[in-house]
Amino acid sequence: MKRLCVFCGSNRGRSVHERSARQMGKALAARGLSLVYGGGHVGLMGVIAEAVLAAGAEVIGVIPRAMVDKELAMAGITQMHIVNTMHERKAMMAELSDGFAALPGATGTADELFEILTWAQLGLHAKPIGILNVGGYFDPLLAWLNLAVKERFLKPVHRRLLLEAKEPQALLDLMQNYRPRRNVGKWLKESDL
Repeated sequence: MKRLCVFCGSNRGRSVHERSARQMGKALAARGLSLVYGGGHVGLMGVIAEAVLAAGAEVIGVIPRAMVDKELAMAGITQMHIVNTMHERKAMMAELSDGFAALPGATGTADELFEILTWAQLGLHAKPIGILNVGGYFDPLLAWLNLAVKERFLKPVHRRLLLEAKEPQALLDLMQNYRPRRNVGKWLKESDL
């Protein structure tokens, strides 16, 4: 893994989340990994990008023109790709990245995370996907996914596509050691009980 795409909030959230985003940025840079992200200077997006840059690593932003026009783009990053739509943004971020991690955020973060999980479930990519579950932020989401397995909407193997850790180094270890399962169909059969 050389480039990690990070999905996270365009707001900073509580101070614990800001600290964890900064730690994640430092951890990425310490491992020689580049950051691919949404290109903004606001929220946790700006925090992690600043931390990666300050530690001397590469930051690649992908941002829709409408957000640039609202003066949300971060200046001074290594590369900035300006696209026309959110769909183009997500596709380019996926293409540029070797793995994906979600930090706390809201609906935009969930949209990006679940799209990339769905692509993995359908076999469209085999890249690692993780969440940084600081302070139990993602516990309700994990409980819902576990319920989806219990209620037979999600295969256990697909639930295991989402790696999780409470601190950046542990998450990066899991992601760098990830080995994808191949040829796993999406739909449940009686044998999947």
